[in-house]
Amino acid sequence: MVKTAIFDLLETTWPTLVIFLVIIIILRVFYIKNTSKKLILHEELLLLCFITYILLLFELVTSREYVGGMNLVPFREMFRYPIGSSEFYSQVVGNIILFMPFGFFATYYTKINKIRNISFITFLVSLTIEIVQRFIGRTFDIDDIILNVLGGIAGFLIYVALDAIRKKLPSFLQKDGFYNFLSILVLVLALLYFLGLIRF
Repeated sequence: MVKTAIFDLLETTWPTLVIFLVIIIILRVFYIKNTSKKLILHEELLLLCFITYILLLFELVTSREYVGGMNLVPFREMFRYPIGSSEFYSQVVGNIILFMPFGFFATYYTKINKIRNISFITFLVSLTIEIVQRFIGRTFDIDDIILNVLGGIAGFLIYVALDAIRKKLPSFLQKDGFYNFLSILVLVLALLYFLGLIRF
């Protein structure tokens, strides 16, 4: 289901993605060259993943069919769907998963260390999205904001857990070379998966 959703998004966004990523890659290459900064591959790949996520998020929250309406009653919409139904997974679980990468990336790039901070940042971003959606003919839903904040918190907790694990690894597994290798491996596996050459 996730694979299909991503392919549907990429079908319309790939030209924008290609242009943005090429621009960012060129600028980063010249920045690193002209400042004599050390190229840390896994950090550059993470930046590209973040940009890709933001562009896909923008497409997802602005390009669906127009439905209009407004829900200002917390939990009304999310409890409308039977648990386990396809609507529950797409509307409730989907909204949580949608903002998990945001919580992860926001924590990584801002070094946030408190849940209340990531909650506030995710709330502001989600509120902005809902307000914009209201003005482009889509629904303003307070439940979406609640679920997105939960997703941001989940992403924050994932980052904190992974960072704690990283700090307890042997020193040779904390070096950039290991993370470069790991990021390339993950990238190759992801490409093979989306090309249908392997299954998990």
